[in-house]
Amino acid sequence: MDESTAEPFVNREDSTSGVLSAGSASKRRLKEKLSNSKLKEKIQNGANSRSETGFSLQDRLLTKLLQQVIPSENIEDVLDLPPDKRSSKYIGRPGFSIPLMSTNFRRFNSRIGIVFVFQTRLIRLLTWRNPTHTISLLSICTFVCLNPYLLALLPLAAALIFVMVPAYLVRHPPPPPTRSHNIYSLNGPPLAPPRTIKPAPEMSKDFFRNMRDLQNSMDDFSTLHDTVLKVITPLTNFSNEALSSTVFIFLFVTTCTLFIAPHLLPWRLMALLFCWTSITLGHPSVRGFILHNRESHLRPHERRAQSLLDSWIARDIILDAPPESREVEIFELQKRRGGRNGEWESWIFSHSPFDPLSPQRIAGERPRGTRFFEDVCAPRGWEWSDKKWILDLGSREWVEERMVQGVEVELEGERWVTDLVADDESNSNATKAINKAGPGLAEGSGRDAVGEWRRRRWIRMVRRKGVSSSNNSTKIG
Repeated sequence: MDESTAEPFVNREDSTSGVLSAGSASKRRLKEKLSNSKLKEKIQNGANSRSETGFSLQDRLLTKLLQQVIPSENIEDVLDLPPDKRSSKYIGRPGFSIPLMSTNFRRFNSRIGIVFVFQTRLIRLLTWRNPTHTISLLSICTFVCLNPYLLALLPLAAALIFVMVPAYLVRHPPPPPTRSHNIYSLNGPPLAPPRTIKPAPEMSKDFFRNMRDLQNSMDDFSTLHDTVLKVITPLTNFSNEALSSTVFIFLFVTTCTLFIAPHLLPWRLMALLFCWTSITLGHPSVRGFILHNRESHLRPHERRAQSLLDSWIARDIILDAPPESREVEIFELQKRRGGRNGEWESWIFSHSPFDPLSPQRIAGERPRGTRFFEDVCAPRGWEWSDKKWILDLGSREWVEERMVQGVEVELEGERWVTDLVADDESNSNATKAINKAGPGLAEGSGRDAVGEWRRRRWIRMVRRKGVSSSNNSTKIG
């Protein structure tokens, strides 16, 4: 009586469509325990590892091939891609390994049977295979919808009915049926060992039933995924901006309404109608009636509603906003050669004015930029909206906005902003010029106070650049 019986959870509603055969060597190879401690360092850096035992020759050759195919450096860093949160940098899990994948799949397939059993029973329940069971489900849904506090009772009742009672009946089985009496006592010691659940053995019928159900579930998920994307994506990805804007307005108004007055809605009645409608639509007769009369009764109403929606969108949704545009700047820097009486030489085009108190100037660094005007590019994600650069005639304004100190500003002519010499020889002249023009700048002071750098500001308009469809695709998975 102390021994326990074990059986796997598996969907046995349908027969197995095919069973594979294998020799004893194949069975032994499928049962070997695998891990990937060595592949951690060779396939993906930084992944956690386990001990590596029992690799077959085929697995070792495939592992060596993967080491040559998968790049050693991080592809995200090379291509300047946004980091993937599933990367091993952020998740301390083992890296990709074919042997480990094979082992985990066999373990998963041996234990997934309970999910398929639940799936099969739920399908039978919702498709009215046994009307008594489906009506019982409708009764339970009615009680829960009218009294939502019963939701806390459902998991406890399910544990009692589907777990505890069957387990007790296994330990106290009924006697063989006789004509004398049909009622037996549940008192006394247990007569049978307890039932335990074990994984489905490999190469068994239950194992291949799980593989069959897993294969069909993957196909169902892929079909459902594609169908949902086909319906939802055109409404939400703004390919049709008028339609997506309408959806956005509807969602926004509904959210605000539910935030303000959710207590005014009859939630219990709505939940009850939803449950009864969804379960009733699963009846074969109801489905057949709807499909048979869809073209004659539903299609005209669908077309009329679509035409009303299109006319409302065309009348009320206006999308004529111009593309976003901004102003960009570049500073032309020139440097004096040959002392104070030397000639000015074009030096560089920089994004910084390189004024006397700039961090680069204080640190003794050289200005950064490009030597030629034609090499100045628009910011990333933008494109030029004007054909040429325009000289900024308001040199005094941008100097005051940046609070540039110790410079001389030209209010006419080429609008150069020139450094003032800070040595003792011309300190008095520079001070006088600054006092005349205000703090930090001078207007038309003499050349004896001029330093070795001068700059002027050029401006140009840019607008947002369209993104190609290949760069705007979202990866799912």
